[in-house]
Amino acid sequence: MGTDSNKDLSFLLDEIREEVWATRHLTGRPALEERVMEALRQVPRHEFVPEELRHGAYANHPLTIGFGQTISQPYIVALMTDLIRPRVEDVVLEIGTGSGYQAAILARLVKRVYSIEIVEELAAEAGARLQRLGYHNIEVRAGNGRLGWPEHAPYDAILVTAAASRIPSTLIEQLKPGGTLVIPVGAQHAAQDLLVLRKTANGRIEESSVLPVAFVPLTGTDADRDPDGMKGRT
Repeated sequence: MGTDSNKDLSFLLDEIREEVWATRHLTGRPALEERVMEALRQVPRHEFVPEELRHGAYANHPLTIGFGQTISQPYIVALMTDLIRPRVEDVVLEIGTGSGYQAAILARLVKRVYSIEIVEELAAEAGARLQRLGYHNIEVRAGNGRLGWPEHAPYDAILVTAAASRIPSTLIEQLKPGGTLVIPVGAQHAAQDLLVLRKTANGRIEESSVLPVAFVPLTGTDADRDPDGMKGRT
């Protein structure tokens, strides 16, 4: 990154730390794990936004990426990443690849990332972008994220980057005992909560609400459970 981008990134990281501190009464986190902050430092966010919006790539707010989708606010990306408690040997499923930014952050922290995007064009673009940038421990598919990715289940963590009206049972089924699911729940343009679900060793689900959020809706249906509905491997 150039000098200006480095300055912008430093400001962004400071803003994230300030917002984490300001929301500690909701999240229970006065600071995020330093590994997570370092991953944000290493991933060039400007590579994941449209060319015409690159001047705002390091502002702490979401940006449109086309097809009615957005790249999430960096604070939210950092918080959701921290909430799954990423470990080096983890295998993580992401629902909602978008531009690939969240997957790139995860790839810096875990062994393997599988990411599903329902918009075929975005899936193809993100897969090519991630390969070009050297993220070879990420696999992207176009498909219905509500169905998960059963071939590689169970997962140490599942992270959903779009709001569901209810939590898809398939994702809970694909979560490993001891694993964590982070998902925004609620209708578009209405109250949404960022939820954390942890599966205990005996399979029981413990759920907690973290804070109010605003995400684009999770599309697709639960009815089609055919894994062949996923396509476009990159």
